[in-house]
Amino acid sequence: MIVLASASPRRRELLAGMGFDFKIVTSDAEEVSRETAPGRIVEDLSLKKATAVFEKLKEGSQIKTDGAEPLLIIAADTLVFYRDEVLGKPADEEDAFRMIKELQGNTHSVRTGVTLILVTGNGCKKVSFHEETSVIFDSMSDAEIREYVATKEPMDKAGGYGIQGICSKFIKGIKGDYFNVVGFPVSHVYRAMKEIGYIKV
Repeated sequence: MIVLASASPRRRELLAGMGFDFKIVTSDAEEVSRETAPGRIVEDLSLKKATAVFEKLKEGSQIKTDGAEPLLIIAADTLVFYRDEVLGKPADEEDAFRMIKELQGNTHSVRTGVTLILVTGNGCKKVSFHEETSVIFDSMSDAEIREYVATKEPMDKAGGYGIQGICSKFIKGIKGDYFNVVGFPVSHVYRAMKEIGYIKV
């Protein structure tokens, strides 16, 4: 059984698109990290989410190590980094405007941290990793930014934009994994599922 520790509809779509059946169990973990390096921050946040869901399932007696079907918990956290500033989800429309104003006409980094926890009859294995993609924004006028913010699309997304939505017309190019920017580095997740032993090929 696979458990996705995320309420993100984009992550749900991408994991389903990989051909897996899964259930959703959201994490109540506080999204705060003491790490300072960008890659370590997102890995730490994904680990907190995965661990919180593991504990929630354990409390509900849904964690079994008696040779039953393996359980794989997948958690992810995506952040935008620009000039050493972490850009999470905007607090309000003005914050979204500020973020996009900074990003327009420039290149920034999107990092997604992922943690897998595999529970089997032999015990528990855990792995965390992250993927980085560079995103190049075209120049945008203040009016274009305001118009985009008014769509409300930015409000639940790190960095205040969604590459797969209305904002796609302002993305000049990327270097790296497109799906990583959406919030779930599909290929890297699949490799990790094989490496941790959930997929046997």
